[in-house]
Amino acid sequence: MKHFIIPVFIPHFGCIHSCVFCNQQKITGRNTPVNSQEVADIIDEHLGRITEKRHIEVAFYGGSFTALTIEIQSELLKPAYIALKAKKIHGIRLSTRPDCITNEIVQNLMQYGVSTIELGVQSLDNKVLEASARGHSCSDVFEAVTIIKNMGLFCGLQLMPGLPQEDWKSLIRTAQGIIKLAPDFIRIYPTLVIAHTRLADMYHEGSYKALSLTTGITYGAFLKLLFDQYKIPVIRTGLQATEELDKSSVVLAGPYHPAFGEMVDSYIFYVMLAHFAELVLLLKESTDEIIIHHHPRDTSKVRGVSNSNMKKFKSTYNAKNIILKQDGLHINEVIVEYQDIYYVINKKMLFYI
Repeated sequence: MKHFIIPVFIPHFGCIHSCVFCNQQKITGRNTPVNSQEVADIIDEHLGRITEKRHIEVAFYGGSFTALTIEIQSELLKPAYIALKAKKIHGIRLSTRPDCITNEIVQNLMQYGVSTIELGVQSLDNKVLEASARGHSCSDVFEAVTIIKNMGLFCGLQLMPGLPQEDWKSLIRTAQGIIKLAPDFIRIYPTLVIAHTRLADMYHEGSYKALSLTTGITYGAFLKLLFDQYKIPVIRTGLQATEELDKSSVVLAGPYHPAFGEMVDSYIFYVMLAHFAELVLLLKESTDEIIIHHHPRDTSKVRGVSNSNMKKFKSTYNAKNIILKQDGLHINEVIVEYQDIYYVINKKMLFYI
């Protein structure tokens, strides 16, 4: 059954911190809080649009839901809980900060039917967290995840590769820490320089260098491949495209692209093909047919955005005659047929831990 999310945005309401990257109004398109009646109206409006059978969840976004008082949390959750009890929706989820999780808070959330909590972790490097003015430490993350899991709720974590003071070693250590935490899912949001933020000032001053699109894609691919080895689903890479984020006056720098997630997946497929080429073609010109068998659902990823994978593969490895066949049996796998030999390549072959 397909999922349908009813989003309710609580932009920066209740949060006492001002992270260097944060401009919630630009990200969510809102700068005022919602009330209980508005939550009920949002739910009813979305329910009225659904014509097919779906797994429906109400999601409170904004990153600091549990920074609100218990009373306000309860008020906002009531309309969703009423819809849940009436079986109009199937679940309630929210996103919040690691340092705004306690046993009391989670127990209250459970009373109103919340089943999933996402934590804006961003990094597990205290140096990076401090440079980003996050206001919490790595230990806060581990404590929050422990509480959520002990209560039997689903726990998701959000990461922001490319924050100030982060490098490859820091990112790897963060990834290793995430594996130890064993969340139910991950979202990857590479750091963007949003207008009217402290990070924008740092960028203009030259004290912060934003990730390029290429590096952001590489980071995303690394994390997806690594987490896949430990069966931790990455359910999103890159911010959801909006008209606001598409404006050059809003996103000043960083790896933003409306098709960022597709570009990450395509890059992984290119690495799979390059793995074959480095082992077999040895950079020699090849006029023999190279037949790439793949699952029909992976066609766009094998080709790459605007056929970029095929163009790069041909030019890098002097491959003159490539044929794509949509007859593969397994998603995320290619079988390369070359000189009467079949080479099976999948994600697991690309990463060794």
